[in-house]
Amino acid sequence: MSTVSAARLASVFVEVADTLVDEFDVIEFLQMLTSRVAEFFDTAAVGLMLADHRNRLNFMAASDENARLMELIQLQYDDGPCLDAFRTGHPVTNVNLAVAESRWTKFAPRASEAGFHSVHAFPLRLRKEVIGAMGVFAGAVELDESDSHIVQSLADVAVIGLLQERAIRRGEVLTEQLQKALNSRVIIEQAKGIIAQTRGMTPDEAFVVIRDYARSHNRRLGDVANRIVTDLPVAADLT
Repeated sequence: MSTVSAARLASVFVEVADTLVDEFDVIEFLQMLTSRVAEFFDTAAVGLMLADHRNRLNFMAASDENARLMELIQLQYDDGPCLDAFRTGHPVTNVNLAVAESRWTKFAPRASEAGFHSVHAFPLRLRKEVIGAMGVFAGAVELDESDSHIVQSLADVAVIGLLQERAIRRGEVLTEQLQKALNSRVIIEQAKGIIAQTRGMTPDEAFVVIRDYARSHNRRLGDVANRIVTDLPVAADLT
């Protein structure tokens, strides 16, 4: 990752910080964040979870389906690096999954079976408040101190962006915004399943179909997904 150019890093930071736009879409924003972080690595998948109003983590975004599964496994077993990062407020980096089973008895063997060899996790935090965590699931990828600082800084900028867009710009309570996004994420997963089944494609491909349709029609991801779920014939017409 240390080979990423300064210009590319600057571009990504500007993109992550640019949240003061009309019709800001939280899920699209978090999806972009995971994709950009994944692009820093050759063999990595990136997932992100946010806490709801009860301070319980929920899956929110992933660079691909493998990352989504890694996040869901952690939530299912209450075990894994993202939960550690969320609970402690500190990054978890350079953990070799081959020797991590004693640390994460449920997560580590399943991550290894999925083809990952190392894992890193970063808290999404503002000062002492932690609102989520981002996991980087990789091949033989080791982060040096500079790399870890870059990824953590991106996570921190993302949190600031979420806060300023709602709590500052529109005066809304952050937890209300996050809860709405969590609800939308559930609908999006259902819509992905419908599109994947009706078109014979993978969940990742189905998400691209939904996202591209939303972008080309200037609509929110959640709105398009809700229409697919509530009006099944729409799935066949989604082009």
